Amino acid sequence: MENKDIKELITGVAEGSVSVEDALLELKKAPFEEIGIASLDHHRAIRQGAAEVVYGAGKTPEQINPIIRNLWERGQRTILITRLSPEKADKIDPSLPFTYYEEARLGLVGEKQKPKHSGYILVATGGTSDIPVAEEAALTAEIMGNNVKRIYDVGVAGLHRLLAHMDDIMNARVIIAIAGMEGALASVIGGLASCPVIAVPTSVGYGTALGGVTALLSMLNSCASGVSVVNIDNGFGAGYLAGQINNMEAAE
Repeated sequence: MENKDIKELITGVAEGSVSVEDALLELKKAPFEEIGIASLDHHRAIRQGAAEVVYGAGKTPEQINPIIRNLWERGQRTILITRLSPEKADKIDPSLPFTYYEEARLGLVGEKQKPKHSGYILVATGGTSDIPVAEEAALTAEIMGNNVKRIYDVGVAGLHRLLAHMDDIMNARVIIAIAGMEGALASVIGGLASCPVIAVPTSVGYGTALGGVTALLSMLNSCASGVSVVNIDNGFGAGYLAGQINNMEAAE
């Protein structure tokens, strides 16, 4: 859809020949833009409520920079780059307002979106070793416009540490439970919370942790209702999903 088409659509709404609902539907169908190395979806935010995200792993700085430059010039003011190494972060276009979160391996061009309401997402980890995945989840949710609280190193090996945060658990709108080893944290939190719980298995653990497979299978077989599971070390996916759930009322 070109600018002239959008103008005609808006004119139709103003004149009463096109309904607001029909116009919104047409905008949601707007096409992507091909820039040679990528096909950029400039209207994803209209369809899904969250704009295009750039996956940094496997891309060179020479590929990332034209992508984020194009998104920025087309008006996207919150551009998230995931799985971005420090070496690539050092080569991001210096003319762009760029922030790098090394622990989470996230880059941000522009600013975090403002929270849409006061409800918060709670991010909990079994151990300190899970914090990089947790920060990927927490920062993703914050950048998407959510309030986030963090409780780290509250695994089941010391259950009293988790129980000390019952107020945070009971008042959260969504909880992200992140753990390696045997992945039991998700089931414990799932049995305490009244909100959706998103479980994230991590690759933390000794030999038979199998790089996170043991935690993944444990979480998939959780006896607690209301627990969903994302892939191993997928903090971004958990943060994105939690943000969608938390902002459902704001989108209505």
